[in-house]
Amino acid sequence: MKILFVSSEASPFFSTGGLGDVTGSLPRALKRKYKDADVRVVLPLYRSIKENLCPETVYEGRVSLAWRDQYMGVRRIISDGVTYYFIDNEYYFRRDSAYGNFDDGERFAYFGRAVCEMMSSLDFFPDVLHANDWQSAFSVISLKLGSGGAERYSGVKTVFTVHNAEYQGKFDPLILGDVFGLPSGCLPAVEYDGAINLLKGAVTLADRVTTVSETYARELRDEYFSEGLHYVFRDAEYKMRGITNGIDVEKYDPSTDLSVKARYSSRDLSGKRICRRELTEMFSLDADERTPVIAVISRLVPHKGMDLIVRVLDEIVSSDTARFVILGTGYPEYEEFFRSAASRYPGRVAAEIRFDPVLARRIYAGADIFLMPSRCEPCGLSQMIASRYGAVPLVRETGGLSETVVPYNEFTGEGTGFSFRNYNAHEMKAVLEYASSVFARRDRWENIVRAAMEKDFSWDRSAEKYMELYREVTEE
Repeated sequence: MKILFVSSEASPFFSTGGLGDVTGSLPRALKRKYKDADVRVVLPLYRSIKENLCPETVYEGRVSLAWRDQYMGVRRIISDGVTYYFIDNEYYFRRDSAYGNFDDGERFAYFGRAVCEMMSSLDFFPDVLHANDWQSAFSVISLKLGSGGAERYSGVKTVFTVHNAEYQGKFDPLILGDVFGLPSGCLPAVEYDGAINLLKGAVTLADRVTTVSETYARELRDEYFSEGLHYVFRDAEYKMRGITNGIDVEKYDPSTDLSVKARYSSRDLSGKRICRRELTEMFSLDADERTPVIAVISRLVPHKGMDLIVRVLDEIVSSDTARFVILGTGYPEYEEFFRSAASRYPGRVAAEIRFDPVLARRIYAGADIFLMPSRCEPCGLSQMIASRYGAVPLVRETGGLSETVVPYNEFTGEGTGFSFRNYNAHEMKAVLEYASSVFARRDRWENIVRAAMEKDFSWDRSAEKYMELYREVTEE
């Protein structure tokens, strides 16, 4: 089986979040599990990669995009048995930022076209081309509309993964020919609601569509979650499948993680207690053994549930139910609120308004509860990472959160966390208060911590499901 992943991100080379984590971990997991699989990944050669990496050049040529004739270099690195290709074009990718440029449509149209040209130039035609999110959607669109008639591409099946439907790649339909190089007859395949929509185009044209959790696959057919694309996802229901993400369990392992104060495991939680003490001292928190420390590590944006926390934080802190540590950046109003809360409640609330992955792990290791009340969460990785470090997740039942956190059952003692259903601040508060009461009973609480730490979040099961999907689509 030959598989080519197409993505705008892949950890450890370039990643801004979940997309990079997934496309960095899944190919490796597939290669570990299926030794005979030929797994390759292609992504843009961004400036940040180029400054820290010098892969060998395996091809230099030209790419045609509408009236443009652009240089394309292909560089290569092999790591853990996976071949990584980097599309080199300084005009498009040597920028200060990967996203948010005025010509992103043209940049990622070039990337998609270059992927197709790369396959031909290197004589590597995968059984499956697996593209991810709108930035790589044009590889599917180009393959189906621009190169689909060529015999050499006829055996390539396409899988497209929607990591987050909020980001769609919308552009003026007037640039269909001038920028994307597609004839007017192709407009119906990529147009939606009066705009070119690359996400819609890839969902419509791909042989299979996946999402990052089974629940999110169902939610996307609902107008509330689909960001306006519910009709598209309903039409594609027959070829959609939800496969829940995993995490890199070797990277996120408190028994080996040197960035935390003390190592520990589910069998010996003494190091967890040391990490908790370090966290309370670091942020001067007045937390005794009966008062849980609650961590919020998140982008401070509405869909992450920040408005729920803002609504009831004062009530929770005033009732002396818990202590809070907040780490993240986002909307200025949320940043200011948490700064103000830390100022108003010294010893009870701490806020670090920045992105710091090392500090994040120290907070995971020291926290008792990890709060993630998302309004919408396609899969979520933070709740899985928190579980690995014994920070018991408290989540809203949406997307992947509902699949990766098993609510605590006080009658059976089973469960790996706590959850609430409705997007309501006081329902969240009630569950948090309940979790705090359970925390006071150390024997019960440590059973939940152990269960959370021992839950299997590895990529092995997900890799198996993806391989089943690849085999299914190639056998058609």
